[in-house]
Amino acid sequence: MAENKNGQEKTEEATPKRLDKAREEGQVARSKELTTTLVLLASVVGLITFGDDLGQALVNVMRFNFTVSREAIFDTNLMLLHLSDTTYSAIEALLPFFAVVVLACLIGPTALGGFLFSGKALAPKLSRLDPVKGIQRMFSMNSLIELFKSIGKVVLVGSAAIAMLMLFYDEILGLSAETINAAMEHMLVIMGWSILAVSASMIFIAAIDVPYQIFDHNKKMKMTLHEVKDELKDTEGKPEVKGKVRQLQREMAQRRMMEAVPQADVIITNPEHFSVALKYDVNGGGAPTVIAKGVDFMAIKIREIASANDILILETPPLARAIYFTTELDEEIPSTLYLAVAQVLAYVFQLKAYQDGSGRRPKPLAEIVVPREAQYDVDGNPQPEL
Repeated sequence: MAENKNGQEKTEEATPKRLDKAREEGQVARSKELTTTLVLLASVVGLITFGDDLGQALVNVMRFNFTVSREAIFDTNLMLLHLSDTTYSAIEALLPFFAVVVLACLIGPTALGGFLFSGKALAPKLSRLDPVKGIQRMFSMNSLIELFKSIGKVVLVGSAAIAMLMLFYDEILGLSAETINAAMEHMLVIMGWSILAVSASMIFIAAIDVPYQIFDHNKKMKMTLHEVKDELKDTEGKPEVKGKVRQLQREMAQRRMMEAVPQADVIITNPEHFSVALKYDVNGGGAPTVIAKGVDFMAIKIREIASANDILILETPPLARAIYFTTELDEEIPSTLYLAVAQVLAYVFQLKAYQDGSGRRPKPLAEIVVPREAQYDVDGNPQPEL
């Protein structure tokens, strides 16, 4: 089981933050064997595909450079022009082959971990000069695996080379009986297919190395339970800091709520515990809205502010509890309480009209009936149905 420097077992999968940090530092799964295999195969395929054109271009370049006139040799301008033509012809011939090889060089390293450039991976580290750690790396499990891979490459490549020699044994011996041009062309074909077979033998090493590199990278990225908890604290904040933030948020919300109390139409209370401030927009078309509510000390403060601003306070305990437990701040009351709240608001508006001298004195407010499903006790427990 993998352990960290403190001896704790790394049993947890790496978090996205850990993986992102590792990627920034250049730590991604890479397979040198995959890159080597792709480059070798691309080079051989490129030579086989563009070999005729490359050979013809080489012949033309050699002919062009070995048939220089006497006048051109002693003319500096003509020799520079001769050199530029030769260079252009060579680049034009080699460009398709180089394009294939460069493409393989790009695909190989990015096939596993994707494209990544990290300056941190290139930064010098003094720890790499530590001889003790160097010796530990020499005798580590990773070094042992690299040794087995090297032995495997030698065995596979050597076996492939011997097999191709045996396959083309008679043809190689028969080259001496062919003309020079035919022998050279035949030999190039034998060499091309032999190199392709030898390069293809690396596929077996790459097929083993790629899953291992992915497994090894995931193993290195594993975290201890303590590391996961520490990261979670750093991401979401320490409990004491989060608690302080929540406290400040509550205080801000309470201040905003108290500032809204003077805008209420009525305060409905249970004198000992609850206070709920309601506001109704006659022109808005919606239901009455709870703009403030509280229990105990907060309920007292709501009543004090209401009294200071001449807001009517009505004691209707069942309705106060029902609104408090069913409606959140700045929300409209539920439909089950429409009738009960309508009775209260009708009384409030009639009383205001009477106080303004524009209406008659309203009759005393009758007992407010709260639907059974909206009734709660002081602890917030719904009343059982009869």
